[in-house]
Amino acid sequence: MFRPPGKLNFSQKPPRSRPKSVSIAMNYRLICLLVVVFAGLTLSGCESESKPGAAIWYEPEEQTETLPAEAEPVAEAETTEADSPTPEPVNTPDSNTDRTADARYGIGVSLNGFRPFPNDDAWNLDISQSPVDPQSDDILTYIGLDGYLHPDFGSGEWEGSKIGIPYVVVPGDQPRVEIRYGSYADESDPGPFPLPFNTPVEGDPYDRGDRHAIVIDRDNWKLYELYRAFPINGGASWRAESGAIFDLKTNTQRPRGWTSADAAGLPIFPGLVRYDEVGEQQEIRHALRFTLNDTRRAFVPPASHWASPDEHPLLPPLGMRVRLKADVPIDDYPASVQVILRALKKYGMILADNGSDWFISGAPDERWDNDALRTLRKVRISDLEIIRMDGLVTPYTF
Repeated sequence: MFRPPGKLNFSQKPPRSRPKSVSIAMNYRLICLLVVVFAGLTLSGCESESKPGAAIWYEPEEQTETLPAEAEPVAEAETTEADSPTPEPVNTPDSNTDRTADARYGIGVSLNGFRPFPNDDAWNLDISQSPVDPQSDDILTYIGLDGYLHPDFGSGEWEGSKIGIPYVVVPGDQPRVEIRYGSYADESDPGPFPLPFNTPVEGDPYDRGDRHAIVIDRDNWKLYELYRAFPINGGASWRAESGAIFDLKTNTQRPRGWTSADAAGLPIFPGLVRYDEVGEQQEIRHALRFTLNDTRRAFVPPASHWASPDEHPLLPPLGMRVRLKADVPIDDYPASVQVILRALKKYGMILADNGSDWFISGAPDERWDNDALRTLRKVRISDLEIIRMDGLVTPYTF
């Protein structure tokens, strides 16, 4: 993720907190131990480097759903583009009802069809009939028509890390932990956040990259997201460069000019391609998140923040929405990819960050068929069009 110059240098790791001296730590622990043994008291104020016992550790839930054949893990997949059947979309109600109780707890679990945010939220709008931006052809040509879509998610690992942006769903009583912010503290929502010890972090175990951490509070239906997230003392607290909280029951957006855990000031989770939608619901009912290498020093709603010094008018602003043209045939794609392509026609995808060109974000899952996902690369940039951009914000209109 590119951030404005002077805030975060990606060639350097954010400074870690200095450890306590050994002698002080030993004396402190000894005092705590004596009080526990002889007074029989619970020492909530004695911090150690072990994990506090009150927090909950979530293991990934075993997945047992019946799924389209091409969407199973690569090692078991035997289908091809030609023999992958097209699933009938599940009849999901257009209105969001209070179905949070149906969602499970754990890492990468199913939301059982529940869609974050109200129906009229920007992520959930049907833009299949929206007018095309007058500069659509010029902007796409400037970016380069020789490009194609890429799935930035899948099964297995890439260079030692899971492929995609992970998330975890927790109950409302998940213990909260302190968050210590760095470069973007003034644009971040203060903690504490309900992060379990095993909260999955994008790019783990390495300290490079964006290291997004995403937690959904199922009972209160709130979303907690961090950028450049690192656990301290095994998760007793966390440090991050920025963080944001979103109420998934409302259309609340970030203040104008504020970032979030994403460069554009948007939530990340609602834009992820998730396997429970593709494999279980067989329908994605929201826009997708994507990145481009070069963006403009501008943003358009629903974004609230830019992340570039370049003011060229043909560069894409953050928040730009792109859809797959209605006349692009999709019947020859694997069934799982057809689900994604239908969503791109109906809801489109929103430019949320600087990154590799035309990379679509999703959550890792061992049931993804990477060979099927790779067929997304057949979608050329000439198959896309930009939705009309209303409310463009530049340094001269801010």
